[in-house]
Amino acid sequence: MKRSAINGGDPALLRRLNNDAVLRAIRGREPMTLSGIATAASLSRQTVDLVLEEFQQQGWVEEVAPGRTKGRPARRYRFRAEAGHVLGIDVGSTSVLFMLADLNGEPVGRRVVTEDMGGAGEDRLEAIRRAAVRFVGDHPDARPRALCLGVPGIVDAQGAVRHCDLLPEWNGLDLAARAADWFGCPAVTDNDANLAAVAEHWQGAAQDCDDFIHLLIGQRTGAAVVLDGRLRRGRAGAAGEIAGLAVLGWDGTDRDALHGGADVAQVFADAADGDEAALLRVDRFARTYALGTAAMVLTVNPDLVVVGGGLSRAGEILVDPLRRHLEGLCIDPPHVRVSRLGVEAVALGALRVALDRCDRELFEFPDSPQDAVRPEADRLPPARRDTDGVRTL
Repeated sequence: MKRSAINGGDPALLRRLNNDAVLRAIRGREPMTLSGIATAASLSRQTVDLVLEEFQQQGWVEEVAPGRTKGRPARRYRFRAEAGHVLGIDVGSTSVLFMLADLNGEPVGRRVVTEDMGGAGEDRLEAIRRAAVRFVGDHPDARPRALCLGVPGIVDAQGAVRHCDLLPEWNGLDLAARAADWFGCPAVTDNDANLAAVAEHWQGAAQDCDDFIHLLIGQRTGAAVVLDGRLRRGRAGAAGEIAGLAVLGWDGTDRDALHGGADVAQVFADAADGDEAALLRVDRFARTYALGTAAMVLTVNPDLVVVGGGLSRAGEILVDPLRRHLEGLCIDPPHVRVSRLGVEAVALGALRVALDRCDRELFEFPDSPQDAVRPEADRLPPARRDTDGVRTL
């Protein structure tokens, strides 16, 4: 049932809710008529007209010239996704992945930087800042409105790094506050596994699932827990850090045992070819991860486990034995899937979180359960699904 507008309560809140409804109706879609927007937003034409007028003045919406038609053409409007951009940054142990997207979340640039990225402390942070400035500078039309950094460690609700084994010099660093100065826009910082989970739910292997565990297996091992569509961070942001339990062997010794000094990719390739020694190594590696994963599965009983990170490129060669061991360890074994996003998951999740922050800052969206960066239990952004050829956020 269409509402004429949201009535009652705080007028400022109602204005933000109406703004939210109109933006969600037109964002990522082909140009729409006033009536079409009103129907999609469940608002009156008068309310939509007022919102569109304001957005036009601010440069977020424009009226599209009508095509050839008989009679008086209806006015059509589109969201100007190019009016701003968001930056997602995945800080790895020896490299940094930068991704730039427009305000529809469509990536417009990507770059992996390894030069000078292996430093420590302030030197490392300054190298990332310079690389970010160069990357954005190579896109002359880019106007950063928000950015998000994913780091391999525990991050508190304010964006400060609490604990990071790979970058111990950053412990205690208010990374979000420092990064906000790079482009004069809001900055967010989060754990890399958390951001990868956001990405998988948005447009990856967990789009159809609200209860899942995400494993990030690469240079380090991390995990994120999503229940009822909410990212569970815990009291101080340390939820999912099961790798800290040394008895599990998720501390790097598992990877050493996997490759035994050989190339990891070659071990997986040999296993795919049926090499018995390689298959045995992969099976032992998978069992190591199955033990820790089973502890989480038995605790929260999720529908799905997503395997991401650099080693997810091994695909079913790794996932199949992991699945088999979980079936033997769990009362109700979950489905196990390989990440669809691979090594880009953290940066894509950072883009999604930056978009959410941008929406609140630019469009005065009210805080809502869909905000993926609230400090405690956060509802993830809706999955990206195509409906009648229309991609939505």
